[in-house]
Amino acid sequence: MAEINLKFPDGAVRPVEKGTTGKDLAASISKSLAKKAVALVLNGELVDLADPIQADADIRIITRTDPEALELIRHDAAHVMAEAVQELWPGTQVTIGPVIDNGFYYDFAKNEPFQPEDLARIERKMAEIIARNDAFTKEIWSRDEAKEFFRKAGENYKVELVDAIPADQSLKIYRQGKWLDLCRGPHMTSTGHVGKAFKLMSVAGAYWRGDSNNAMLQRIYGTAWATEEQLAEHLHRIEEAEKRDHRKLGREMNLFHFQEEAPGSVFWHAKGWTLFQTLISYMRRRQQEAGYVEVISPDMMEKHFWETSGHWENYGENMFTTVLPDERVFCCKPMNCPGHVQIYKHGLKSYRELPVRIAEFGKVHRYEPSGALHGLLRVRHFTQDDAHVFLTENQLEAECLAINDLMLSIYEDFGFDKVVVKLSTRPEKRIGEDALWDRAEEVMGNVLKKIEADGEGRIKTEIFPGEGAFYGPKFEYVLRDAIGRDWQCGTTQVDFNLPGRLGAIYIDQHSEKQTPVMIHRAMFGSLERFTGILIENFAGHFPLWLAPIQAVVATIVSDADEYGREVHVRLKAAGIRAETDFRNEKINFKVREHSLQKVPVMLVAGKREAEERTVSIRRLGSQHQQVMSLEEAVAMLIDDAVPPDVRRKQVANKLAAG
Repeated sequence: MAEINLKFPDGAVRPVEKGTTGKDLAASISKSLAKKAVALVLNGELVDLADPIQADADIRIITRTDPEALELIRHDAAHVMAEAVQELWPGTQVTIGPVIDNGFYYDFAKNEPFQPEDLARIERKMAEIIARNDAFTKEIWSRDEAKEFFRKAGENYKVELVDAIPADQSLKIYRQGKWLDLCRGPHMTSTGHVGKAFKLMSVAGAYWRGDSNNAMLQRIYGTAWATEEQLAEHLHRIEEAEKRDHRKLGREMNLFHFQEEAPGSVFWHAKGWTLFQTLISYMRRRQQEAGYVEVISPDMMEKHFWETSGHWENYGENMFTTVLPDERVFCCKPMNCPGHVQIYKHGLKSYRELPVRIAEFGKVHRYEPSGALHGLLRVRHFTQDDAHVFLTENQLEAECLAINDLMLSIYEDFGFDKVVVKLSTRPEKRIGEDALWDRAEEVMGNVLKKIEADGEGRIKTEIFPGEGAFYGPKFEYVLRDAIGRDWQCGTTQVDFNLPGRLGAIYIDQHSEKQTPVMIHRAMFGSLERFTGILIENFAGHFPLWLAPIQAVVATIVSDADEYGREVHVRLKAAGIRAETDFRNEKINFKVREHSLQKVPVMLVAGKREAEERTVSIRRLGSQHQQVMSLEEAVAMLIDDAVPPDVRRKQVANKLAAG
């Protein structure tokens, strides 16, 4: 028998007989590894442990506790769930069941709808199947054999799936005991490896193959983890996320609402708009300090303008349009970049003036399907903290690094210290010559390396091939919130194409006309979305500088109302966003109500406080009360309410003054 060489992760090479399986290999190393092994990584690809190895390869044996096994656990759990459903409800058709983030689902064709209580029945049946510890075995069938089998079994959706498998791919059938399914694999060695750390979460409707013209199926979502501790942590995160849901908190805090007459558009209430404007004021200060000038461009422009820019061809299906009585077609802008090019072009620019940094809090309009809309996080009408930098190619790397430093500083001010920077490269559908893309990607690749090096382990970087914008590669900044969820926010996109398409030029040192490079840059991204992220990250309990209402002055007895009004006037004069509550209600009732509203500070005054000119300070989330003079209280709140960027400047000024 011919020998092949297998290389292990530690560099060791072992000669084995050709056709040796991962299972054989594990057993040859140790009995304990043979029991733990569930799959094999063969030349970077995850495969079944029972697959024969036919040539020299790099290999790694995967146990159930390895990170790669988690996807297999979820995949196997989906198959176990499908078997459980068919055991409980014979005649139910099984369609597709992929692994998704944090879990899995399967779509079923069943005459009667699943009921919420059915999920517990299915879980119990799944536990029985897992306890049987049936082996997963793979078989290769012919297409005719598979279609005949599924046709006889009444599995019409499976027959359709067989026809959809490309002719150059093997048709794989995986068995677990008496049950089988069409599947690409791989799987672990047996159902027992799924373990106990799974839970079925919900039932939803889903069209076959995602097409609304097809039949409606029933989708069961589940989650599965390597350990029960991980499952408990995941369920706790879900529970915490429900408490933090920005739509729920938005109602409780009276920030905003949505209604059917304006789908995907926000009705901002006074408190929500105060929060929104506080974010804009913060960003305006940071941008002005970084050398940006603020502009505003039209909300609507003629269709031919967007054809010239390339947006109509590449983004037209997402744009809102209107036809005027004179038959001119106008588009609501989905992006600010073409308008900023027009502002840049107004007046000839010299190379000495570059970079030119143009910023706008611009309203953009993008059609999102109704089913995709989700509170502030996915809307059709939103505000971007958008900016475009016009510069020479030689200035590109330094500017990208400066933008990166600014972004990371901004995120840190909001408490986001775990950031991933992703580089997305050229997509299949794009504009511009490959040579331009080569140059842009080379520069951004160099910048990414410097970001990672300067981050000293705090900043992670990744590369996503094919995920760039249609006009250039981009950086995406992903933030991790207080409960471990990731949010994509800021972007930096390098564009060698659009300035040339729209006729932007500058005069170089040789008095020649040149086309500038353009950087598209947003740091919050969508302000609506960032507001929703902040609401959930802080669970509505904002730091004082951000809170829409920073303080409430509440009185215990009506005799203190006049003093309460004086306190309120003092707070307002000091720039504190304050309200009053002089209602004839018990103070505990007032405290509970304003706690629900997430007001950070309550200043309580009774007859004694009025006589002594003091206030009792109650902080949100604390049972402790602090009594201090009115002068001290106002000074304390003024200091607490200073935004982080302003405080840095104050500290710098003090140090400079000695």
